[in-house]
Amino acid sequence: MKLSPYFYQLRTAYQAELDDLASDSEGHDVLHKRLAQKRREIGFLVQMMDVAPEMVAVVFHRAFRFTPNALWATLLACHPDEGDVLPEWPSLAPAVALEPWATDIAKAVLSEPTGPRFMAIAAGLEYLHQHGSIGQGAAQGADTDDEALGDAGDDESTPLSADDASDPQSHESQEEARADWLADLGFDRKDGSV
Repeated sequence: MKLSPYFYQLRTAYQAELDDLASDSEGHDVLHKRLAQKRREIGFLVQMMDVAPEMVAVVFHRAFRFTPNALWATLLACHPDEGDVLPEWPSLAPAVALEPWATDIAKAVLSEPTGPRFMAIAAGLEYLHQHGSIGQGAAQGADTDDEALGDAGDDESTPLSADDASDPQSHESQEEARADWLADLGFDRKDGSV
């Protein structure tokens, strides 16, 4: 799989949006409450889905059930900024299902002219969020094992980078990459260094 710069940047923004919603100024976990509020505001939020898709896509956090399918590799490799046409929501039907609670939200989004395109983006972002085992190389656009995202199995324990799978130090490298990423977001490292 090759993750396009478009989805790499959106994934980072999506994760930052979730992190912003996760806790209040006193450190209390308020993600559920804030997501519920955003879901009630979907009528307003649809106006932002073309300019700030990550801010709207969070309403679909945990709304998708994914099945193994090569469609994800196709979607996540798209470069819409360079003229690629994203697969739209109806074409992803074999690879994803909505949770029942998200059906009305999806109807509101799909009633908009760019709704089918946005739903594909939202599903792609949540797919990346749920399958965080995509290696750092994949996140930067390196080629990875196509079968890992295809029909060969799509659980979180399946490494999605062919290079990582053959490298005996891959687990350590992935842990370092995760620690670097969290440090970039402002979190302290587990070992106490900053």
